[in-house]
Amino acid sequence: MSHELLVMALRIVGALLIGGLIGLERSFHGRPAGFRTHSLVCVASSLLMLVTVYQNEWMTQVAQDAIRTDPTRMAQGIMTGIGFLGAGVIFKEGLTVRGLTTAASIWVTASIGVLVGIGFWVPAILGTIATLSVLSVFRVIESRLPSEFYAHHHLRFRRDAVMREDKLRELIGAHGFTIANLSTRLVGEGKLFEYRMVIRSRDRANAQHLTEHLLGLPDVIEFRISPTGD
Repeated sequence: MSHELLVMALRIVGALLIGGLIGLERSFHGRPAGFRTHSLVCVASSLLMLVTVYQNEWMTQVAQDAIRTDPTRMAQGIMTGIGFLGAGVIFKEGLTVRGLTTAASIWVTASIGVLVGIGFWVPAILGTIATLSVLSVFRVIESRLPSEFYAHHHLRFRRDAVMREDKLRELIGAHGFTIANLSTRLVGEGKLFEYRMVIRSRDRANAQHLTEHLLGLPDVIEFRISPTGD
């Protein structure tokens, strides 16, 4: 095996390992684009850059003399294409947008694959360490930072036993929440009355206290508290 083929093989294997490593973190947390997706993205980026870096190996001498290529254009094309893949893992549910972190991890994995493809091992390895740090270590830091807790809250009552709105606001406020975007509707062929709202608190534990209280109310037919977030 020639030296060039050995270098190519090493870069492809390196891209596979790096992409798989980042993908493992996403798979561990149950994200839709995980181990295989990130591995393929990193390998594909590396392969496409190898096409450009080693163009002398496959272009004829006539073509080399007549055409001047810019390796950075291949990198631009890769990152543009990755945008479509990243958009595929982002979805919106009500006021909640999920998948942004996974989309960003796919994007950065592609950029690392580009670095591996051109043989920039030091920035590629540093980029991998930084990416894994953000996805894992920063998760712990983020969970300990003070932040407001938002959730979608639905409450259903029998039509003849509906809690008045002022009483509802008092109940929610007593558990440390404020209400936004309150709406009402009839469901179940008009037999049930439903409140829908977004609730906010500075303490996530308040959601558990509210849940326990609602479980003890006989007039509540059904309720749901759905936290927002990525």
